[in-house]
Amino acid sequence: MRSVGRPPKEVPQGEATRKRIHQVAVRLFAERGYHGTGVAEIGRAAGVRQGALYYHIGSKEELLFEVLKRHVAESLRGESAIADGDRPPAEKLRLLITHHVATIADRRDDVVIYLREQDKLTGERADELQRLREEVESVWWRVLREGMAAGVFRPVERVEVNGLLGLANSVFYWYRPSGPLEPEEIAERFFALAAHGITI
Repeated sequence: MRSVGRPPKEVPQGEATRKRIHQVAVRLFAERGYHGTGVAEIGRAAGVRQGALYYHIGSKEELLFEVLKRHVAESLRGESAIADGDRPPAEKLRLLITHHVATIADRRDDVVIYLREQDKLTGERADELQRLREEVESVWWRVLREGMAAGVFRPVERVEVNGLLGLANSVFYWYRPSGPLEPEEIAERFFALAAHGITI
């Protein structure tokens, strides 16, 4: 018997096409690099004619910017929500590390593009990505300041933020899904290192 409920919401064709182009670009940029990937190649892989492709992406650099921006913006949303919560500072720090490590483990292609291709952006796009990166750092810095104000973290400076983010980002270079530790277990070990370094 046919359902009389509402039909499933359809994704607009333009939005679906942009999503497909984005997914193809992530795969090709990760495999071949930004300069090693041509616009025509992206279009063929996405099933979009070159003229229509430019309608959806504007330029190859704009497409790279959207890939990088999405990755950093999603990290920022998740980590801002953690920092804005009402948990104790040490628990917030643990959750920040866990979120960051899990994101890297789950979205390795996005991360390889971010680490390898971010310097390919120019002008306002480069400035916007730098602003987002600084916002991520500020979220972590805010949690460390909370811990210092509460008397549970020793006095630290921005260099500790860079060190913690560098530690979490290093997962990209060596993590493999077939390895002995799950991302959450790696994050717990990283938190233990950080906690012994900054807690009183």
